[in-house]
Amino acid sequence: MTGKAKPKKHTAKEIQAKIDAATTNRGGGKAGIADRTGQDKGGHAKYECPHCKITAPDVKSMQIHHDSKHAKIPFDEEKIVNRHASTSTSTSQAPAEKPKPGVRGSLKK
Repeated sequence: MTGKAKPKKHTAKEIQAKIDAATTNRGGGKAGIADRTGQDKGGHAKYECPHCKITAPDVKSMQIHHDSKHAKIPFDEEKIVNRHASTSTSTSQAPAEKPKPGVRGSLKK
């Protein structure tokens, strides 16, 4: 508790952290569901396990998942589904129209 008749003050660092947390897209909630599920623009998880459909951002993480969850099945890198390749289109204008998955960036500046 603070002393008698002394108002509690917030530091500039604390205020800046609150502003940053409020205005930065962390990929959560309804706004980030497209990023998490991979709908429309691929999402953050690039690879999908062919056995259990869980996603991973890179091949190394997928291999770690495979070794721990599917130990009896041999790991084959060609069987991993690349979700970014399946959601991308063949036209050159599509990447300019749809933004890449946003993790760090403000919508409210």
